[in-house]
Amino acid sequence: MDLNNKVAVVTGASGGIGEATAKRLAEAGARVIVGYNSNADVAEKIAAALPGTGHRAVRIPMLDTAEIRAVAAMVEREFGRCDVLVNSAGFTRMVPHADLEALTDELIDSIFAANVRGPFATVRAFAPLMKKSGDAVIVNISSVAGITGSGSNIAYGGSKAALDTMALSLARVLGPEIRVMTVSPAAVDTAFVPGRTTAMVERVAASTPLKRVVQADEVAQAVMAAVTHLTSSTGWVIPVDGGKLVG
Repeated sequence: MDLNNKVAVVTGASGGIGEATAKRLAEAGARVIVGYNSNADVAEKIAAALPGTGHRAVRIPMLDTAEIRAVAAMVEREFGRCDVLVNSAGFTRMVPHADLEALTDELIDSIFAANVRGPFATVRAFAPLMKKSGDAVIVNISSVAGITGSGSNIAYGGSKAALDTMALSLARVLGPEIRVMTVSPAAVDTAFVPGRTTAMVERVAASTPLKRVVQADEVAQAVMAAVTHLTSSTGWVIPVDGGKLVG
């Protein structure tokens, strides 16, 4: 997994899957842009602790297209390239699927803006620079909720299904210079979902063939496989779910 002289941008890298992915990319030799929205201090510490040199924490708010474009321009100006883009930022909230009234219009709009519009805006901003690489990779972090209709709430599953479908379209129009892959975990042992307890995650894990909780670093390993090993694949979803989809 040699990524020496490569530059990687990871949104939502101030914790969980994003942080684990940033570490894996840095270990492989890449210079990493640790993207965050509000946790500046955390992101700075993560960037400083990454192996290698040239890493930087940068605010990349998923709801501000102008700011995303400004970050892409900065990366081109100061790093000269972008070889890997990992869209790990997202948003959700626990809402029981049967409680239709609790899933308000405002919450639905917030989920789709963060989980669909934001990743698309990021791809749109970075695609011209990534095409210059000639061998770049975009990896979107989705969820098996987009396939099973499960997850933290109904809108969240819908947003991840939209992200999966969007990746198919992007794979067609961005090739051959850019591959687009999706990594789709089940419930992961992180604090990503407000209100989700450890017991909830363990119940999901107990229903899978492997019967253990998926770890953030296992998702990061799948991202690395998409970047460095699956070099003839584009548009596809890689499940990291303990076998949930077959169990």
